[in-house]
Amino acid sequence: MVQDKKTYQTIRVEDAVGSTLAHDITEIRPGEFKGPSFRRGQKIEEKDICRLMKLGKRHLYVLDLGKDEVHEDDAALELVSALSGKGVKYSSSPKEGKLSLIAGHDGLVKVNADGLREFNMVPEVMCASIHNNTQVKKGQQLAGTRAIPLVIKRDILDAALQIAADHTPIFTVKKFKRVKARLIITGSEIYEGLIDDRFEEVVRKKITDFGSTLEETVILPDDRDLIADTVQSFLEKGTELIITTGGMSVDPDDVTRAGIIKAGIEEIYYSAAVLPGAMFQIAYKGEATVMGIPACALYHSTTVFDLILPRIFAGEKVDNRDLAGLSHGGLCLNCDVCRYPVCPFGKGC
Repeated sequence: MVQDKKTYQTIRVEDAVGSTLAHDITEIRPGEFKGPSFRRGQKIEEKDICRLMKLGKRHLYVLDLGKDEVHEDDAALELVSALSGKGVKYSSSPKEGKLSLIAGHDGLVKVNADGLREFNMVPEVMCASIHNNTQVKKGQQLAGTRAIPLVIKRDILDAALQIAADHTPIFTVKKFKRVKARLIITGSEIYEGLIDDRFEEVVRKKITDFGSTLEETVILPDDRDLIADTVQSFLEKGTELIITTGGMSVDPDDVTRAGIIKAGIEEIYYSAAVLPGAMFQIAYKGEATVMGIPACALYHSTTVFDLILPRIFAGEKVDNRDLAGLSHGGLCLNCDVCRYPVCPFGKGC
């Protein structure tokens, strides 16, 4: 961008005493510090000259903005406001021309990725974010935005603001709902006491981590009719989330899916493009969600269950298109130390 000659005037650092800085000046000390050493609006004193020179500054800007020009700090305030939706907060004090979007509460961040891409197609503005459908805590940074030059033309800034408005909201954070969940553990070997159940502990922890409660656990043999009757019983109790474990594969004894169908649940989506967790099932009956977890959840700390559960607690309905969309990023790398959710797993969409 070629700036209007009236916008910038440069003065030598040695002649800057008494002048006011037009922008933050960054200092970088590798491994120690990166941030503004001098702030916009600061008046330069004699004692500052040597320090400015050590930072590599030989000239400073004096600004004379035209009516069609906006300073980077003021532009950042307009940008961050346009990008922020429900559940998103931001500071009103830019640092080095940048502002961050912050989670206003715990929840699930939703990013309009198409809108964000179009926003970033506008020259001289930018916004970088974390992935869509990431579980976040209150106060966590979601994104950062800025105008790239020190001074941006009003029409360019307005174009970016219009795109944000056309795709609003670009960023939101959905609160997690507190739900009552019940668990059906299937498997004749567990029912008959031949092996101990380990699923309840896994499921209970994941449920309570979202502030919800596991109200009841039932262990059943591989019996389609018993499974169907129990699902119906749970629905009659007003259960919002029914979780079943086991019986999701193709063996003749795996009848959990058949039991769910017999219970009168018709909106069923089976199989997910995720490893581990391909034999996952999710279904709906009225306001209730029925999730079928494959056995892999016993052997892997992170599976498709961990990708879908936050979305259910955020009040979303996941269908077969969502499950297929997990294919990009749906391969767990089975790292020696699991760092989920700070990893690529499930982050493609």
